[in-house]
Amino acid sequence: MEWEFAPDIQKRLVELSRAEAFVHVDAKMITAMRGFGSTSRAIARIWSLPRVWQLVLKIKPQYIIEVIANRFDKMSVEQQDHTLIHELMHIPKTFSGALVPHKRGFRKKVDDHFTSWRKSGR
Repeated sequence: MEWEFAPDIQKRLVELSRAEAFVHVDAKMITAMRGFGSTSRAIARIWSLPRVWQLVLKIKPQYIIEVIANRFDKMSVEQQDHTLIHELMHIPKTFSGALVPHKRGFRKKVDDHFTSWRKSGR
């Protein structure tokens, strides 16, 4: 597995985080990475920095959104935006470094936020 910074994805995350649903998201504390060589079925994934590490390192909550290049890059821009919104939905309202799990209704919330994003003309 190899990674590189993904400034193109970073810009899109900043834009997506401006949506009303993500007012709690501090885009400066999210880093976008592009992963290569993954055998996972994932298209993208989010990594968090747990509270205990934040305390030890004396830093604020951080998140990494990793897109898996061989899957993500083949998708349409619309599908990519849906995927990025999905990953942003894993960030809790507290922006604490924790992650919101997939639970009942998660997919519908992602779809609703994506629909709202598209209707806003972005």
